[in-house]
Amino acid sequence: MAALLKGIFSFPHPVNEVAARLVAAMVFILTLIIIFTDNYVLTMFLVYGFLARVLTGPTLSPMGLVATKVIVPILGNPKKLVAGPPKRFAQTVGLVFTSVAIVFIYVVEDSTTGEIILGVLATFALMESALGFCAGCFMFGFLIKWGVIPEDVCERCANLTY
Repeated sequence: MAALLKGIFSFPHPVNEVAARLVAAMVFILTLIIIFTDNYVLTMFLVYGFLARVLTGPTLSPMGLVATKVIVPILGNPKKLVAGPPKRFAQTVGLVFTSVAIVFIYVVEDSTTGEIILGVLATFALMESALGFCAGCFMFGFLIKWGVIPEDVCERCANLTY
């Protein structure tokens, strides 16, 4: 049982950049739908997705599963492998953004600020999906260089340029 849980609650390293960019595209689209329809309940789906990806990679994430099990195979299984820890950090940043947006929307009752936060998230997701620039990964590299994240968390990451 412990081995099963360890397998479920693990994050892939390396990560297929193609799948990560597809997930980012789905996040971008869903975020725009939320902003333009004011259907804030869908923000809960975003929070769940980010939480699932932080804890399990694509294993329990609907978007992650669609990307890895449906779209990537349809595309002929293209692969571009990149380091996993920066991607996990980026998913954590997405989780924070969506959680803060929910607090503003539902607790503070300030949907405008919530939408601005979601707009920033959409911008980052678009940059990842369309340009391959992962802002979270970029920051991860700096956090290693500044000593905030120990180099041994991802020795390969310390030498990557994002």
